[in-house]
Amino acid sequence: MKHRSPPASMSIVPPTPPGPEDRGLTRRTAIKLAGAFAAPLLLPARLLRGTANDALRIGCIGTGRMGHGDLGAVLRRGLEPAINARIVAVCDVDATRAAHARDEIRKVYAERLGDEPAPEITIYRDFRELLARDDIDGVTISTPDFWHAGHAIAAARARKDIYVQKPLTYSLVAGQKLVRAVRDHGVVLQTGSQQRSDARFRQACELVRNGRVGKLQRIDVSLPPDKGRGDPTEAPVPEQLDYDMWLGPTPVLPYAEHRVHPQQGYGRPGWLQIDRYCRGMITGWGSHMNDIAQWGHGSDRDSGIVSIRATAEFPDRGLFDVHTTFRAEARYADGVELVQQTGDPAGVRFTGSDGWIFVRRGGIEADPKTILDETIGDGELHLEVSDDHYRNFLECMRSRRDPICPVEIGHRSNSVCVVTHIAMKLGRQLHWDPAAERFVDDDAANAMLDFERREPWTL
Repeated sequence: MKHRSPPASMSIVPPTPPGPEDRGLTRRTAIKLAGAFAAPLLLPARLLRGTANDALRIGCIGTGRMGHGDLGAVLRRGLEPAINARIVAVCDVDATRAAHARDEIRKVYAERLGDEPAPEITIYRDFRELLARDDIDGVTISTPDFWHAGHAIAAARARKDIYVQKPLTYSLVAGQKLVRAVRDHGVVLQTGSQQRSDARFRQACELVRNGRVGKLQRIDVSLPPDKGRGDPTEAPVPEQLDYDMWLGPTPVLPYAEHRVHPQQGYGRPGWLQIDRYCRGMITGWGSHMNDIAQWGHGSDRDSGIVSIRATAEFPDRGLFDVHTTFRAEARYADGVELVQQTGDPAGVRFTGSDGWIFVRRGGIEADPKTILDETIGDGELHLEVSDDHYRNFLECMRSRRDPICPVEIGHRSNSVCVVTHIAMKLGRQLHWDPAAERFVDDDAANAMLDFERREPWTL
C-alpha cells in the first residue's frame, strides 16, 4: 500500500555522510556493466541458501517511503534466530536516502546484535553493482512502479531471490517477461501483496471457495480516489539525486519535485499520480484488492476476467494525470461479475446465492453473520497460511518453496488492474483472453499492453 508512513522505529534523522566503504558507480564499472541490464548476468550464486547458521545476505534496492518499511521489516525478521538474515547493502538514486537507510540499519544492529560483529553495509547508486555481488542471496525492490520489472528481471538473472513491492510491474508484457525470468533462473519471488498474509482476507476467501455464500455471483472491489494537484514547476536537479537513473526507461523530462519525491522527509511521492510512472489507484490499491478478488474466485494463478467496460474521470490536475473516480464492470468466464469502483472503505465484497462477505483491512463482516462462525472441514479446500509476509519470503529463501504470493499470482492480480486501466482509457467494451493474455481482435487495446523503453533499459 502506498499510503503507509515509515515505521516510528525507522525514524527520520540526519544521515551520516557516505563513508569510504560506500561505492558510487565508477567509469570503469560503468563500462563493465554497460550491457548487464539487457543480457543475463552469468554470475556465481548460492542457489542453496544453507542452514539457519548461515546468515542470508540481503540487499535493498530503493530506500524511500516504501523502501523504509520493507527494509525495516526484513531487518527485524532477520534478527530472529530461526530466520538469521542480515542486510549488507542498500541502493538508491538519492544519496541522502541511501545514507539514512544505512545509518538506521547500523543503529538497529548496534542495539540488537550484542557481541556478534555487525555486517558492513555498502551503499550503491547503481543497482547493477549491487546485483553483481555473488555474496548477496536476495533483494528487496521498493522503487517506482515503472522500474519494478527492470530491477526484478535483472535480479532474477543474477540469481537473487526477490521481494518486490506491488504492483508487480507497470505493464502487462513486462509481467509476462518477469514470470519467465523467475522460473528460468529458479529464484524465489514474493509479491508485496501483504493482504495474503492477513487472517481476515484468507478467511473470507476460504469461506467463499468452500461455498459458504452459496454460488458466487458477484465480487465488488472498492478503492480510494487520488486527489490533489501536481506542481509542474521546473527546478534544478538536487545534487544528491541521479535523476537520469531515476527516469530509467521513461523519456527525459524536466525535473520537478512533484515528479519524483519530496526532498525533505518521506511524504507521498508525486510520481504515484503521474500516468507515465504509475497507473494510479487502480494498481496502487487495486493490486491489493483484486488479488483478494482473484483468490476468492479461484482464478489467481492462471486466469482472469474475459470482458470489461470502464469509465473514469481524468480531470486537469497539473502534473498529476492519473484517474480519480472510476467504475468498471467485468465478467469471468463462469459468469461471475467483477465490479470495481471508487468507494469507502476500500475492500472486497463476495456476494453469492446464500449471503455475502465483506472484508477490508482491519475488519470482516457477513450476512448472515453465522457464516463467519463456519469452520472448514478436513475434506475441504484449505488455503495456504502465512501470518507474516516478510517472514514467509525469508523462510522460502531457505526452503526454496514458492511463497504465498509468487510471481504468477502477482502477475495475474496486476493483470486485472492493467486491463481495467486500458478500459478506462478507451471507454468501450473490451474482450480479454486470459490464456493468451491478449485482447480479442483489438489492435488498439493490445498496443497499450507495453510501452517503449529508453535505451539501455530494454527488457
